[in-house]
Amino acid sequence: MKLALIYAILALIATAANIGAQELWLSVYFGPFSLVISVLVGTVVGLVIKYILDKRYIFKFKSRDVAHDSQIFFLYCVMGVATTTIFWGFEFGFHFVYETKEMRYLGGVIGLAIGYVAKYHLDKHYVFRTEAV
Repeated sequence: MKLALIYAILALIATAANIGAQELWLSVYFGPFSLVISVLVGTVVGLVIKYILDKRYIFKFKSRDVAHDSQIFFLYCVMGVATTTIFWGFEFGFHFVYETKEMRYLGGVIGLAIGYVAKYHLDKHYVFRTEAV
């Protein structure tokens, strides 16, 4: 139960970073594809933060060196493809249905929450194993 609470708190931090990065991007860039780019920026920011937090506080994983850490990060990203699809589907779905920034972000938060639950199990079994890579 303690691990679930810690994971939820870290997921909230990564979610806030993701949504915050999107909002920051949209406050400085108004050009073509600004919304899509903001979601990509938020995704990258959230991904990096979540990787660092998960690796250290959830899985207590120590990589052997930079090359090993790069391989683990690559696996982490690969496992995130499906969960990112869930997140984007909710965020863009809410955007198209409700046409407000607030509802788009709500969709993003819901999608991230669902995706993070799935991602934990994927990461536990395929990424942060002692014999990984």
